[in-house]
Amino acid sequence: MMKNLFKISLLIFLFASILACSDDDGPNLNAEVTIGNVIFDNGDDFNGDVDGDFTGDGGSVTRTFNWQNSFSRADYNADITATADGIFNMVVEDADGTIVLDRSLNGAEELDSFSGETISGTPGIWSVIITLTDFNGDGSFSLSEED
Repeated sequence: MMKNLFKISLLIFLFASILACSDDDGPNLNAEVTIGNVIFDNGDDFNGDVDGDFTGDGGSVTRTFNWQNSFSRADYNADITATADGIFNMVVEDADGTIVLDRSLNGAEELDSFSGETISGTPGIWSVIITLTDFNGDGSFSLSEED
């Protein structure tokens, strides 16, 4: 009886090991957002003007960072070069947490850039949320303080 129990346990272990090594998990999709102009060592805070780049091969990612805006508005710009469907989204919240910008670009549409000025907000530490969803391509964005 012990011998049979050992054989069954061994078979279950081998079967589980084979399943764990399966290649049926699908492709490994990636997306990355890189932000420049680091002012603090932890890389989370920016002051004045900020810009960044992003790239993806069908993956999704969200990157949030804080940005010191001494003024009530910001100029913004973003452009993408996408080879398929996929969405780039930029949300900016002022120091009170009010959304002053929420814009997206879709790789499947003709429009490949946007720019303008945020609505008026409270100066101070603003939050910027960059989201890539099933994004395939690359692009860049920038924010500048605007009085």
